[in-house]
Amino acid sequence: MAGLIAVMNSIFEYLIGLFSTVFTTITGNPILYLPVLLALVGMVVLSVPSVRDQVEQQLYPRKYQALVEQWAQVYQLDPLLVYSFIRTESGFDPDATSTVEARGLMQMTEETFLWLRSKIAPDEDLTFGDLYDPAVSIRFGCYYLHLCMERYSNDVATAAAAYHSGWGTVDTLLQMEEHSSDGQTLKGFPYNQMHHYVEKITACYGVYTRLYGTP
Repeated sequence: MAGLIAVMNSIFEYLIGLFSTVFTTITGNPILYLPVLLALVGMVVLSVPSVRDQVEQQLYPRKYQALVEQWAQVYQLDPLLVYSFIRTESGFDPDATSTVEARGLMQMTEETFLWLRSKIAPDEDLTFGDLYDPAVSIRFGCYYLHLCMERYSNDVATAAAAYHSGWGTVDTLLQMEEHSSDGQTLKGFPYNQMHHYVEKITACYGVYTRLYGTP
């Protein structure tokens, strides 16, 4: 991060100096055109693919990479999809807590945690508070995401809707022709929060795939 900032500062200072000289030559007073100057510099910097990609990689990081890749492999998930869920759910904050008391990197409620614990860790002394541990949150979140993908034909959008709104809600929508043409995947997301969440996940996944490649 420090290296990227240093490189961008150098480019920024060079371009400001260059454009300032040009505007001074033309107008005699570059301050009058400072907003235009800054906009032009920003456009030039971000038009350089390598710089743009480095900036985007800071905005779409692959934090907790070892844990993500470990559990993504165990549960047959694309790691880039897991990063998309973590970024959307918690912004990579392991201490994140929602208004409904969902906890950790992958934002899981106590009811879901207890259900999943009975399946993958019945003999382990894990509590709801352990979801603040990235290792626990990513392990349980990946398993739940795996179940969602498996249940809904590996359709990312439908699985995201289920992760957010629950299987019962999605199953009900699948029975309605206006929301599903095959009874297995959703073609529409009628609730505002669900729709917004699915859009965020799919857009985020698209960026991660473009930046880091397909699995």
